[in-house]
Amino acid sequence: MALPFRPRDILLLVVVFSSMAAGICCPQVFAFLQPYPLACLMILFFMSFLSIRLEEVWAALHQASLPILSIVVLKMVVLPVILYGLFLYVLPDYALSALLLTAVSTGVVAPFMSNLVGGNSARVLVVTVITSILVPFSLPAVVELVLAKSVNLSFWDMLRVLALAIFVPIAAVQILRRLAPQLLDAANRRSYPVNLVMFALIILGVFSKYAEIFYSDPALIVEAALVGIALSAVYSASGILFFRGKPVADRLAGAVMLAHMNNILMVVFSAQFFGPRETMTAAMYLLPFFGLVLPLRYYRETTQG
Repeated sequence: MALPFRPRDILLLVVVFSSMAAGICCPQVFAFLQPYPLACLMILFFMSFLSIRLEEVWAALHQASLPILSIVVLKMVVLPVILYGLFLYVLPDYALSALLLTAVSTGVVAPFMSNLVGGNSARVLVVTVITSILVPFSLPAVVELVLAKSVNLSFWDMLRVLALAIFVPIAAVQILRRLAPQLLDAANRRSYPVNLVMFALIILGVFSKYAEIFYSDPALIVEAALVGIALSAVYSASGILFFRGKPVADRLAGAVMLAHMNNILMVVFSAQFFGPRETMTAAMYLLPFFGLVLPLRYYRETTQG
């Protein structure tokens, strides 16, 4: 059997989790990075959007069928509210974490993850594009709707941060594609090391900020990881059930659409507007993010067999 991950993916995990450890162990060393996670995230998105052309975006929007639009609504509105209510009864300390992580957009690497498990990657790409465009508006709206009475947050501040993170990199890519396509080609060839550096800087900046809390409550790391694993199971099952009766590739695509979200965006967003519990839950979701490949592959093999 082929390895589920490329060496590059393993290196990414090593960089991310070693950066977490460094930020927690040496917060004074990396404190100077605390103001810059949003800027690093914008660079990260810029590199990610290099391979997506504007015409592909419009084509994806035009191809959006009723099932695709329905799962977008499920992902960005319905499921976040349901899980928030469920966690209020089961594990109230993590209700907000569940809401935020569920409502964020599908990750830009989701089509690649879909390829790994044999999903319908064309559908996943469409949902990735649509949710990325909608998340600056939908996420603040859902937070405002659910938390208006308990948390004093500005809808416009949240929208501004998310719009900066998503739309400025997209616009920059499109402008440079017209004015300096050779520059984009050169940047695309160097995207992997740049992405690694941006991941490290984001994590170092965020976790150096919360280092003291981790020392006083080390169980938070384990709790956040377990919550992320439980949520990933719910997401995957929901995506598979949504496309029940459809070919297995569509069911796997549904699982990827819901379970492989843009958790790094949520790390930055939570660090800016919420607290260490929400930030850690988003960061520790990297474990099920990559770990889901094996159970989803098993599901494909047993279903087809």
